[in-house]
Amino acid sequence: MEDKPITDQLVTSADWEPLVVAFFCNWCTYTAADLAGVSRMGYDHNVRVIRVMCSGRVDPQFVLDAFAHGADGVLIGGCHPGDCHYVEGNYKTLRRYHLLKRVLRDLGIEEGRLRLEWIAASEGEKVAKTINEMVEQVRALGPLRLTRRFKEWDAELASHEAEAQSEEVATHA
Repeated sequence: MEDKPITDQLVTSADWEPLVVAFFCNWCTYTAADLAGVSRMGYDHNVRVIRVMCSGRVDPQFVLDAFAHGADGVLIGGCHPGDCHYVEGNYKTLRRYHLLKRVLRDLGIEEGRLRLEWIAASEGEKVAKTINEMVEQVRALGPLRLTRRFKEWDAELASHEAEAQSEEVATHA
């Protein structure tokens, strides 16, 4: 099966709506999102929630894959430090988050497209507020269109490869 971007690249800016992928810890943030829904607290529909057992299980590759497949922003939600169901999972998340921020900066992806929040199970209002803020922040940044950048990067690599091959030929001539 072929991997396809989540969003269609032909969508015009006027029609564009941001897509935020949210990785939520099962024990706290996902439960808070459930509480927000049951309590009929409104939050933006442009978020796709993925439940993980612990925010510490969010591999950096998951975040990069979300962006590569069309997400305009990624939100990670976990238990407050000291309250992790798995003791230290959220500390692992924090370390990975700082690493991811550096990687995304190097890729030219704005810092505001990745967010980490500690949200307890009882904080339904906070999860709704965080989602709404995140979607508005990404909307202000505009479409990421990372898949379009892949073509530019591929062309740049092909150019470097051709240059290296021509230098090799010139050296051996």
